Amino acid sequence: MCGILLAVGETFRTDFDAALTALRTRGPDAQEVLAHGAALLGHARLAVIDIAGGRQPMSTPDGRLAMVYNGEIYNFANLRRELEAAGHAFATRSDSEVLLTGYRHWGEAVLDKLDGMFAFAIHDLADGSVFLARDRVGIKPLFWGEHADGLVAASTLAPFFALRSFPKQLDAEGLRDYLAFQTPLAPHTLVRDIHALPPGACLRWKVGAGALCVPGNPLRGRVTARQWWTIPDASETAPDPETLAEETDALLAQAVKDQLVADVPLGAFLSGGIDSSLVVHYMAQAGARPLKTFSVRFAEAGFDESPAARAVAEKYATEHHVLDAPQLDADTLAAALADLDQPLADPAYIPTWALSRLTRQHVTVALSGDGGDELFGGYPRFLDSADRHPDSVARRALRALIARGLAPAGLTRRALAGPELLLYRRVELGDYPGSRKDLCRYLVPEVARAARPEATLERWRQLAEQHGAYDRGALLRADLWTYLSENCLPKTDRASMGHGLEVRVPLLANAIQDRMLRLPAQVHFDAGARSASPGMQSTGARSASPGVQSSGGGKAILRALARRHLPEAVWNREKHGFSVPLRANFAGAWRDWGDAQVAAAKMRAPWLDADAIATLWQAARGGDGNPRLAYTFAVLLAWLETHPLDD
Repeated sequence: MCGILLAVGETFRTDFDAALTALRTRGPDAQEVLAHGAALLGHARLAVIDIAGGRQPMSTPDGRLAMVYNGEIYNFANLRRELEAAGHAFATRSDSEVLLTGYRHWGEAVLDKLDGMFAFAIHDLADGSVFLARDRVGIKPLFWGEHADGLVAASTLAPFFALRSFPKQLDAEGLRDYLAFQTPLAPHTLVRDIHALPPGACLRWKVGAGALCVPGNPLRGRVTARQWWTIPDASETAPDPETLAEETDALLAQAVKDQLVADVPLGAFLSGGIDSSLVVHYMAQAGARPLKTFSVRFAEAGFDESPAARAVAEKYATEHHVLDAPQLDADTLAAALADLDQPLADPAYIPTWALSRLTRQHVTVALSGDGGDELFGGYPRFLDSADRHPDSVARRALRALIARGLAPAGLTRRALAGPELLLYRRVELGDYPGSRKDLCRYLVPEVARAARPEATLERWRQLAEQHGAYDRGALLRADLWTYLSENCLPKTDRASMGHGLEVRVPLLANAIQDRMLRLPAQVHFDAGARSASPGMQSTGARSASPGVQSSGGGKAILRALARRHLPEAVWNREKHGFSVPLRANFAGAWRDWGDAQVAAAKMRAPWLDADAIATLWQAARGGDGNPRLAYTFAVLLAWLETHPLDD
């Protein structure tokens, strides 16, 4: 696990060391640089496997290929045996060497063989090309950008800000996505010339014809990108529930066992929910000793899962560590946000960051239950399919009146039906003129036009319609490359790597993805399950959680396994969101911090409507309005203080 940086082009050489230093928390154990033709490759290492031999940047024996890589390949031992049978020799025990040798042997086809989390960059000295790739669902991040006839690729945006020559202008569409979803959606970022490589994608950058791959020569790049993995549709019928539970039990046990490979101490996040508790069960079953677990305790009953976490810790005799949420004061908030390379307005990031700090004091690697809700149907919004909201004469009439200005735009939600209502519920702001979700209300006119609010839900529409008619299966799959890949996984990655902690997500192992996605979505839901609260977005204190799920409804397979393995305190209760009480914090510990951010809006972000934001903040601070949206703007303004954009 580490931070990676690659730069091709003379203009980036002066600041390269400073850019690599920006990744130091991701790799506190070593920083190394390799000059490879026109490219510089930098690696900030967190040593986890083959501490002595797995150093990077890494080159092939003939020197042609050089690689920097972030992640863990859990099936590397099997791939190594296959490569050895093909005649390749190895100098280390590392998964890094297996990945590089696999690319040398199979080319891009190596991607289909990898089971793990990864983002890597390979430079080819023969033709000066660069190959970038990212894992299926985007567990590990990767960004790239072209400038001055060169290329930069890095784990986060931080190195780009350290490169003084790289332009840093606002991407209005990235801003649109952030305000709609609390995070930019790939390929956009907040910076126009920096692109996020989408999950399951790879990219090849080639120099122009005739350009020599030596420092000082002008380089002209050409980019070709493709999806090397796509989300599959259901293709198999489901076995009976008992058989499926047995099969899933074995898959989960193997995935957790595979991800215990490390040469450093490891533990587990234990929230007390089903997903993380099952991970701890399978760790204990695999013989992980000593088994160390870590959780957060909240004072508010609606947020606290610590009793359930304690029950699991006691059952498996773990060495359990608890962080009290009252420690999440304004100083903790500011420190956590300072570790973000671009703004992420999920409040759950703050306790995750603090929990990671506590965990890193005891272990170097932690397993988590991330991905369980997305892959196993854990959110109530998956029950809210388009067919539950048929259109009607009244709704059509109301839409017509709103369009003619004869009815208030505030009635927009009541006028929508089917897919349009589902999409409306998935954004905080969008293309809804005059309504409370009107994106343009908060932007100056020229930026509002550049943001293309009409395209706010383009990515969501594409994914949902590609996989069905906005039914449960389509909604679940659309979440994988939106909410999971752009919110949940970056939240954990940035929070943990801000402290040099590696977090693994065994519920997203290839074998589990492959099995669950081949099955119809109905296997995750009890017969006749209905959503008590179908909307995704909550504007109350629980806003970081996409809904509250009772012991019925979704996640049927994991609930069956929880009843089999875990204390009743885990599975016989409502689902809790891992978040913080925004309203209480706005009136208390975070009040002065928020006031300071909003007061700086005109100076830091002249492209925002500062008056509209101030009105929003005052309402949220007073207990009214939309605290989630107010937090979204406050996080953006705090980020801009340390990451000012060019005029």
